[in-house]
Amino acid sequence: MSEVILKVNNMCKYFESKGVTIRAVNDISFEIEKGETVGIVGESGCGKTTLGRTIVGAYVPSSGSAEYTAADGEVYDLSSIDKKKMKELRKEIQMIFQDPYSSLDPRMTVFDIISEPLRANFKLKKEEIEEKVKFIAEKVGLKTEFLKRYPHAFSGGQRQRIGIARALVMYPRLIICDEAVSALDVSVQAQVVNLLKDLQKDMDLTYIFISHDLSVVEHISDRVGVMYLGRMVEYADTASIFEKPMHPYTEALLSAVPIPDPDMNNERIPLAGEIPNPANPPKGCPFHTRCRYCTEKCKTEVPEFKEREKGHFVACHLTDTSMIKGIIKQQEGM
Repeated sequence: MSEVILKVNNMCKYFESKGVTIRAVNDISFEIEKGETVGIVGESGCGKTTLGRTIVGAYVPSSGSAEYTAADGEVYDLSSIDKKKMKELRKEIQMIFQDPYSSLDPRMTVFDIISEPLRANFKLKKEEIEEKVKFIAEKVGLKTEFLKRYPHAFSGGQRQRIGIARALVMYPRLIICDEAVSALDVSVQAQVVNLLKDLQKDMDLTYIFISHDLSVVEHISDRVGVMYLGRMVEYADTASIFEKPMHPYTEALLSAVPIPDPDMNNERIPLAGEIPNPANPPKGCPFHTRCRYCTEKCKTEVPEFKEREKGHFVACHLTDTSMIKGIIKQQEGM
């Protein structure tokens, strides 16, 4: 039977700025099973990174919870446990950051960077630390002689491998990958993504993979969550999302993905206007200002995020294909 390792319940994260409330993460719920990868996608500013950081406790949620099932079988609410217990769970929950240049201390050697979590969390002998660091470095494709060097001596891809090694040296169960390949060249992206997949099999890892690149997300993810303006608008297995998107925003995002076949013509669905201001979101459906299927109901009522098909959750008033076709015909006749 599958085991749910993380359950996010109605999570919200609001920021106050000059008397204005910014709803960066707004009422998000989903589950992740042990050993799978869940991709979180959306345009810049949609709240992907804030969601990831709130889950791991870097931000305190405004409301809601993140229930994590630890290795001992106990379930902990990451949003409310004390600092001592959270420090213990840090051994099981790690994060890989977006920028491989700023996330590494330039004054520390690679060995010191990778070994720091071990020294902070365990009482190990020098020989034991060296053995663990060398083993993980080899796992991620870093040569032993690299361990004496400083971050400035490495390329972006190599630096990201160092960041991955730092996360893996704790032998975690859950890793949040925050745009882990977005700063890398395409060829290096493929190497790092394949590395993450291989490590997942070898070490029984669970990933939350945050990215704006749908091609990468399709390749690595088992399930995908699509975010817009702080809300989750669609959540389903990867095949369902890419073959039968039910939300107009997901449909538009997928239409923009380049197809490496000159004989295939992919009709681009343009998104009118700009993303609304999160400090002053529109009433009703947050996407209605840019949606080509928009109706009067969309302008006044917030759609419920619910299961439309087995395992396929959508927040949209229009998930009936015949209904959408009727709206398009009506628009074409105007």
